[in-house]
Amino acid sequence: MADQKHEHGSMSTDDQEKTFGSFVGVVSKSVVVITVALVLLYLING
Repeated sequence: MADQKHEHGSMSTDDQEKTFGSFVGVVSKSVVVITVALVLLYLING
């Protein structure tokens, strides 16, 4: 293990990009759902 040298910038970032894309999708959908819920509550309770 000590024989391996890390080269800066050599790591694959595909998994991180997929995870970040999923995170942004979940956050976006959550914002839409919360906004719709707040609008409905406002319309119902006026």
